[in-house]
Order: sequence, then C-alpha cells, then structure tokens
Amino acid sequence: MDTDFKVSPAIENVIAELEIQRKKIAASKFQGWGAILLGAFAAFLVFSAGQPVIALIVGAAFIVLGMVILYRISDDIAQYKYRFKQEVIGASLNTLNQSITFNHNDGIAESEFVGSQLFTRRPDRYHTEDLISGKDEKTTFYFAEVHAEYKTETQTKNGRQVHWHDILKGIIFTADFNKNFNGVTVVRPKDFGSSIGAWFSKNLFSFGDKDLIQLENEYFNKNFVTYGTDQIEARYILTPAMMDSISELNERSAYCVSLSFINSSVYIAFPLAHNYFEAPVFKTLLRPDLLKEDMNILGFMLLIIRELDLNTRIWTK
Repeated sequence: MDTDFKVSPAIENVIAELEIQRKKIAASKFQGWGAILLGAFAAFLVFSAGQPVIALIVGAAFIVLGMVILYRISDDIAQYKYRFKQEVIGASLNTLNQSITFNHNDGIAESEFVGSQLFTRRPDRYHTEDLISGKDEKTTFYFAEVHAEYKTETQTKNGRQVHWHDILKGIIFTADFNKNFNGVTVVRPKDFGSSIGAWFSKNLFSFGDKDLIQLENEYFNKNFVTYGTDQIEARYILTPAMMDSISELNERSAYCVSLSFINSSVYIAFPLAHNYFEAPVFKTLLRPDLLKEDMNILGFMLLIIRELDLNTRIWTK
C-alpha cells in the first residue's frame, strides 16, 4: 500500500544533519575495512616472498589500525542510528497518525510470541525491536519486528555442529478484536512446499488440543488450514466476509500470512525479507524515496484494521 507521505521541513532539517554524519561514518568505515584488507593482502605478499616475520608485523599493524578506526566510530554509529529512528522514523510515523508511539528498543515479548500460538516451535533464539503502537478510530494495535529461530545439532567427524533455522523473520501485528474468545482459532498457510515451511504443523489433522476446521470458502481452504478449540466459535469468527478479507490481505502480502484469534486479540504474522526502520550508511539520505517503504508498512498495518473491519464493533466484550 503506497502511503501519501510528505516529509515535514523539521524532519528534512534533521535528515540534512544526519547526512553529514552519515558521510563521515561511511568514510571511516571504508578507511577501517580498507586498512584491514590491505594488511591481509600485504601480509600475504610478504609471506609469499619468504619473510613470515615481516609479514606478521606488517599485516598486524594495518589490521590493528583498521580495528582502531572502526572502534572509534562505534559511538557515532550508535548515535546516528538512534537519531534516525527517533527523530526521523518516529516523527514521520507520528505525522501519519498522532496516536503512534515508536520505541526502537522494545518489541513483542517472547512470552507473547509463544502465547499467540501462531507457530508450532518455541524459539531457541529470539530478538525483537521497533515496537509501534497506536489507535485507529476504535481499534488499538501494535506491531514489531521479530526474528525467532530454532536450532538443530548434527554430529560430524569434526564434532557437533549447530544449525539455526528461522521460525519467523518479519513482523507480528496484533489488534483488539473487541471480543473475549472462549477458545483459540488459528489460521495457518497450507503450502508445505514454500520457503516458510517452518510455520506449518507436521500433523495436518490436529494441532495440539485443536481440531481441523473445514470452512465453506474455496480460496480459503486452498491456501489455509484452520484449527480451533471451539468449532462453533471458529465459524462465528471466520464469517464469509472475514474469510474474504483475510484472503484479500493475503493477496496484498508478499508472503503468506498466518493468524490467530486468542483472548480478545487477533495476531497476524508477516514474513518479510526487508529490515524496516534502519538508517542507511552507504546510501544517501537525500533521496525522495528514503522513507517510502517504512511509511508504507504503517499504511499496510492500518489497512489490516480496515480489511478485517475491526472498527465496526459488531461484538461486545
């Protein structure tokens, strides 16, 4: 969803300041990594010429110099990223919706991620950031970037090796559904051949304490598998209009979405390849599309509320 967003003069001034800082950081990074690569190359040449001691000295000198340069700019990088998120991203999001709050250090708690029951695996490694919360008309919402992984171990002749696999690298979105659910309803992608196969249950006919629910919507049944603890409530939630809305939302998404209806909230998971709300270092900030993708993601989240018609309060808690 393309959001009609214009950068305010105040934000433009901040961007201009940050561009000067970005150029200095980029130059220092090039110098630092250049020194490290030069040291490695010089050490190789001198070593090849039969001078191992000199190779070690020359290589170490350049590598240490490069590491010192990179270390000295670490605080500048942290400040640059912080200002970009707070003074550019946060201020821009607030321009689109004044109820928006943005906390780049906060996210979706791991306990809530597990409690959403969107996934069959518990994460062994979990990271979340960039929590955005707000209200659209009557509906409160929040979402954040999440990277959840599980590990497997294999025994090789060189010892035990650990492998990490994505459960989700993307966004978890949740909104108030204005109804306290008695049970749990989970709608998950049905395509076991997709690249996000870690999403799916290994048993197609049961999902823990939930039963498979067959619904009367051809597209929905083709693309999703639905489980629930309460068959009647699941059909009460997944009306024909709701299934059409979820299907439309799925068509608008780059990857297949997954949903759960639990307590009084709807949770939606979006796998994403792009990391949002990050300050570029090697690309200029002075370009017209700088904030386009970041603002579009908020527009897409607000679209969810409208697609699912969450502001029409047909139920009461």
